[in-house]
Amino acid sequence: MVPAMGIPQVWGARPEELAASYPCDGLLGPSSEPWMRAVTVRTDAPTVFRWLCQLKVAPYSYDLLDNFGRRSPVELTPGAEVLETGQRVMTIFELVEFEQDRRLTLLLNTPWAVRAFGEFALSYTLLPEGPDSTRLVVKMMVGRRPGVLGAVRMRAMAWGDLLMMRRQLYTLRDLAEGRGKRVKGRAGR
Repeated sequence: MVPAMGIPQVWGARPEELAASYPCDGLLGPSSEPWMRAVTVRTDAPTVFRWLCQLKVAPYSYDLLDNFGRRSPVELTPGAEVLETGQRVMTIFELVEFEQDRRLTLLLNTPWAVRAFGEFALSYTLLPEGPDSTRLVVKMMVGRRPGVLGAVRMRAMAWGDLLMMRRQLYTLRDLAEGRGKRVKGRAGR
């Protein structure tokens, strides 16, 4: 299913990325809505993947809001790269599938978070563009809630997610590109 082109559901994704299939596609029911976010990272896919593994440690977005005020690390955490399905990621997600140096697929399954945010399944996918450039593409499948209030809530969630995910992707990009010093003091605020 190709998402409707436009903000807030789609940000940064190219037409071929929108048309591609992702592991999260089948994790929620057919009425779920696709959202896409993407950035280009000027480094190789294994480096970007190692920073994606850091999502086990912290969300790398606005830490005051989504990390209980704790700062996301600006240096790699030893052992975070050791992945197993079933692990917690960003506190509220479960790692349900991964391919080394290629992708992580997460499912929101913490009961309080599902009640607060609804159903979410995400695939963080790396698409190499050459030896020193990688596309970091995130596809989300988001469970719809019925009625007018459900539609209003979905639109508000899309805008909120866009702000949070944009920050996360830019922070991970900067860290993977080795610009962590520039991000130091920014990651986690």
